[in-house]
Amino acid sequence: MTETRIANDHLSVTVSDLGAEMQSLRDAQGRDYLWNGDPAFWSGRSPILFPIVGRAPGDRITVAGHDAPMAQHGFARRSRFALVSADPTACTHVLTPGDAIRAVYPPAFRLELTHRLDGATLRVTATVTNPGIAPLPFGLGFHPAFRWPLPGAEGQPHHVTLDGGANPEMARLTGGLLPPERHPSPFAEGRLTLEQSLFEADAMLFPGSAIPGLTYGPDTGPRLRFGFDNLPDLALWTKPGAPFVCIEPWHGTAARTTDGPAIEDRPGTILLPPGDSLSFRWSVTPFG
Repeated sequence: MTETRIANDHLSVTVSDLGAEMQSLRDAQGRDYLWNGDPAFWSGRSPILFPIVGRAPGDRITVAGHDAPMAQHGFARRSRFALVSADPTACTHVLTPGDAIRAVYPPAFRLELTHRLDGATLRVTATVTNPGIAPLPFGLGFHPAFRWPLPGAEGQPHHVTLDGGANPEMARLTGGLLPPERHPSPFAEGRLTLEQSLFEADAMLFPGSAIPGLTYGPDTGPRLRFGFDNLPDLALWTKPGAPFVCIEPWHGTAARTTDGPAIEDRPGTILLPPGDSLSFRWSVTPFG
């Protein structure tokens, strides 16, 4: 595993070529806001989800009739990306299919992931390009995990506060798949106080909530401000008792409980025309 470091006067970030996964997010005081990947809880830190988000029925998908196994959240997070550009404040990694990927997902694609520092803000952009001759079906999501409590905010209640005071309906997974039932929102005027008990039934999903941004942290002290672009689905997740929370903006979700294996039929699947590209972005700004 090779890591690339980018930095400015406000932030420093390291990114691995394995999964183009961010490994650290530190401010000028050296506080690392990203989860450290302790495998006793969860070894992930900030994986990219592609070409599916969530699970497939029986952990299998079909693409244009080609049937193959597909693990939860797809293969990109376990794939080696190539570093194609780097400067002091930005780096770009690219994944294109080799034989092992084509065996499970035949379409041609290019997945580009850029981490860029802009003052006190980290911006992460994923761009999918279809160099093939047929529409490219895929979903894409981000899965960053942040310390809970944040460094310097130990002992304080932490909240997720949605922009605009939204109270989106919640979904819960059944066997890793998305049922049709929706539950009342756990938010009140856009605000949710995090408690471990919220995650005893696994992730909280807010499909189609189209939240443009949110703030995570205590009422005072260190907090994180997020923005989302072209990511209409949101999930919050941790393992009960673990000292992190994942704030996950997605385009696409797990397959529905009524779906078959066809990737084209999954909620939020994009059919990208030949020759086209599409980008998805999230940003985070520590403050306080």
